[in-house]
Amino acid sequence: MSSTTGFYSLKAELPGGKTFDFADLKGKTVLIVNVASKCGFTPQYKGLQALYDKYKNQDFEILGFPCNQFGGQEPADDDGIKEFCTLNHGVTFPLMRKSEVNGDNTNEVYKWLKSEKAGLLGLTRIKWNFEKFLVDKNGKVVERWASTTTPEAIDAEVAKIV
Repeated sequence: MSSTTGFYSLKAELPGGKTFDFADLKGKTVLIVNVASKCGFTPQYKGLQALYDKYKNQDFEILGFPCNQFGGQEPADDDGIKEFCTLNHGVTFPLMRKSEVNGDNTNEVYKWLKSEKAGLLGLTRIKWNFEKFLVDKNGKVVERWASTTTPEAIDAEVAKIV
């Protein structure tokens, strides 16, 4: 299976039992981030939203994947996560249902992302909240950034491919 077919064949669970179909992302640049509400990197929500606002009219999408695997930093349920993100950070980009990004119960999106782009030293596991994957308009993972890389720091890379 080619990476193009792979990305667009993915699906993710949305809160409320709905499904987000990645086929709807064809022709878009996509930033995928595992997020948490009680993390030292949580202020990145504001930067992610600013990036989304800047490029959303240029076929750019951000998908947030809440995850509680790193220090229990996302203890809320899906409704609580959405409320927190909306009220505290003005988040309007889609947030998926809380899921796992490492281990036996890794969601299918993160299984695919990690197989496409390893991190530092070739390691595939997600190390912490707010790791970022940039997918181009052809469904290819072109970049992966650690949690410490801010949304502002990746703006130029996003601008090149939107």
